[in-house]
Amino acid sequence: MKSIFQNKWAVIGFAAICAFLWGSAFPVLKISNIELKIASGDPIAQIVFAGMRFLLAGLILLFFLFITKRKSLMIRRSHIFVVVLFGIIQTALQYFFFYIGLAKVSGMQGALLTSSGTFLAVILAHFYYKNDHLNWKKSIGIVAGFVGIILANWGQTFQFQFNFTGEGFMILAGLTTAVTTIMAKELAVDIHPVALTGWQLTIGALLLLIIGVPQLQPNAITFTPFGWGLLIYAALLSSIAFALWTTILKYNKAGKVSIYNFLTPVFGALLSALLVPGESLNLLILAAITLVAFGIIIMNLNDHDKELDSLNSLSKTKAS
Repeated sequence: MKSIFQNKWAVIGFAAICAFLWGSAFPVLKISNIELKIASGDPIAQIVFAGMRFLLAGLILLFFLFITKRKSLMIRRSHIFVVVLFGIIQTALQYFFFYIGLAKVSGMQGALLTSSGTFLAVILAHFYYKNDHLNWKKSIGIVAGFVGIILANWGQTFQFQFNFTGEGFMILAGLTTAVTTIMAKELAVDIHPVALTGWQLTIGALLLLIIGVPQLQPNAITFTPFGWGLLIYAALLSSIAFALWTTILKYNKAGKVSIYNFLTPVFGALLSALLVPGESLNLLILAAITLVAFGIIIMNLNDHDKELDSLNSLSKTKAS
């Protein structure tokens, strides 16, 4: 009897749910900054909030693994260095860039800018793997994606703007994702993906908290019941989406699933326009969404490129 995760329409539905959850992170984090009164110019408060979110998300994933596949929870001594390295780079460094950058751009821009990681991963794979060179589909996808990202920088003002600690940090977060995508494929071969994600989120979050909490100014974060709800939702969306995504990959080829990655920036931009005060769609943003989505789709249409599909699918949750 086939699993529901092997049904074509169920797979599309589950992939869309994952993309919706990851996309919803952008407006949720923007609204969290407003609700918790976190200043856009306060990087310490930003990384403390990130540390709280990902510590909770990591512990949820580890608990999930404890009750479903306990043996996979344990990390071999030889894997400790790899897990700590991922915690430092994939969680602490990436989300340092991500949270500080997102505080200074719109949610719509953030959703599109972080998609740069997908396109940068393709470029890095071309230079790193001998059997993963650029072809015409990838090249068109990269050009379309980066044109979309450039258009997103015109935002709602129809004026090009670039702030290194805003747009620049969002692109650096994407670059970090691209680098760790390659690292995951090379270094994390024998580590269960849920265990790797759970441990690296926990370790990286602890590092962010160790750095941030001693420097946190009084009243830099003002929690309310709604604020706590936003924090819990932000943690749950990462853990639930990752668990669901890895289950989909268990029963399906990565190439058939990763094509739905294009929905994440689409949902991220649309939900930000709908939910974040002061944000609304215009022709430039719609064009940017279309180009970024088209770029991701056309790159994933190549059924022979299993290496890249696996890379994209492996690192899917790291964008948000």
